[in-house]
Amino acid sequence: MSKTPIGEMKLSRNTEPADIVRQKIHEDISENEQRYRDLVEHVPLCIGVICEGRVVFINQSGARMMAAEKPEDIIGKTVIDFIHPDFRQLVATRLTKVLMGEQALPMEEKFVRLDGKTIHVEVSAYPFRYQGKAASQVIVRDITVEKESRMAARKSETLFSQLFHVSPMAIVMLDTEGNVAQVNPGFEKMFGYSFAELVGKGLNQTIVPDALMSEGNDLNTLISTQQVVRIETKRKRKDGALLSVIVYGLPVHYEDKTIGIFGVYVDITEQKKIEEELKVRNIELDNFVYKVSHDLRAPLSSVLGLVNLAQMPNNHDNPIEYLSVIGQKVGQLDHFITDVLSHSKNLKLDIKIEPINFKNLIEQTFTDLSYLKGAEQIKRNVSIDGVPFFNDKWRIGEIFRNLISNAIKYRNFHRVDPEINLRINIDEDKAVIAFSDNGIGIDPASLGKIFNMFYRASEQSDGSGLGLYIVKNAIEKLGGQVQVRSKIGEGTSFIITLPNHAEE
Repeated sequence: MSKTPIGEMKLSRNTEPADIVRQKIHEDISENEQRYRDLVEHVPLCIGVICEGRVVFINQSGARMMAAEKPEDIIGKTVIDFIHPDFRQLVATRLTKVLMGEQALPMEEKFVRLDGKTIHVEVSAYPFRYQGKAASQVIVRDITVEKESRMAARKSETLFSQLFHVSPMAIVMLDTEGNVAQVNPGFEKMFGYSFAELVGKGLNQTIVPDALMSEGNDLNTLISTQQVVRIETKRKRKDGALLSVIVYGLPVHYEDKTIGIFGVYVDITEQKKIEEELKVRNIELDNFVYKVSHDLRAPLSSVLGLVNLAQMPNNHDNPIEYLSVIGQKVGQLDHFITDVLSHSKNLKLDIKIEPINFKNLIEQTFTDLSYLKGAEQIKRNVSIDGVPFFNDKWRIGEIFRNLISNAIKYRNFHRVDPEINLRINIDEDKAVIAFSDNGIGIDPASLGKIFNMFYRASEQSDGSGLGLYIVKNAIEKLGGQVQVRSKIGEGTSFIITLPNHAEE
């Protein structure tokens, strides 16, 4: 039996021949290399190697990213040709640093594909050795869709932000507790509160009138239950003024949950004023139709009756007497029509600011009314003090015409000294006109009604009942105010305040 040397026995037990070891190592390296290649080929990123300014390797994902059918369509091309002109200088600098051993951190760039389309990418690069030469391994991620999504989101956010901040409507954003999270400038302007005064507070504490507090609570409850609400109501400014508004309440949803509330307020205060004015005008129209049927037809009926009477056979009355009565009735008709036209003109005519010469205007008014019976008996006392006055000449003339006409018509027949007193004081802001007479006066029960359309406070009246109504409307149209005091048997006084538009 042959003996095996101890050294050979140890070698056979613990080692293998060198060629077998080398073969296994080679197989292991080949297997690892194949795994690496598989990983590189299947990873959804562009992985490439750049050496001496050219692409020497690119994976299949990278080739598809650059619109190539296969990697060979890219390999060998100058890398700078794929860089968007805006980034070429920056990329060249980064690649130089990588060749010097530095790592290039991820950065957004733009590539130009083979088909000419520009894509947004995120690129990082690392030092690499290729065939013994310094090279760069680059990893590229296509972020075009992500970038466009971010840009779309920013665009939407910008559009919303501009809509929120520029909108003339008042907009408030409430949190889930119903407290103010944000308001736009339109809200601050409409209600007079700054954002700092409102943030973290409930609107019921600020803009909801006390009488509507329950409505405000109900509104928040409805909106929080994901109902869109529209109501027409009142809200309160910081200075206490009430506004007529339309309120839109819109819940904000995210993942099927209400995360906040948008409140949009539309100021309809002026619209409501117009609606109220239209109601008044409709009432006036109804009254006017009634008055036309009475005050116009009555004199016409009298005239027709006198004409028929004059044409009757065997009537030996003096026709001159009939003409006198007819003239009186026609005069009433003319006065009524004049007042109606004056009222219509006051409603429709634009205000015309011009210098007012009160002295000439008052004298002309007395001259125009000199035809009235008893006008020559009136003593007039006029005093005018102050600075120049600017306002609407026609409307002020109508105010004086009606006041002076009434003072003449309703003078006290038992007095031998009927008079009209006019004192006008003018400053930079206003004119205060004190008009008084010593006529028959107005009883207390009628005093609150004298400015109503077609109201006649005295049996002595044969006018249209529009005079003081025109006065009140003209004063309001000019932005002024009027107060009246009267006592039966002693006379009536009016205090009229009109703004001075000297600056205009």
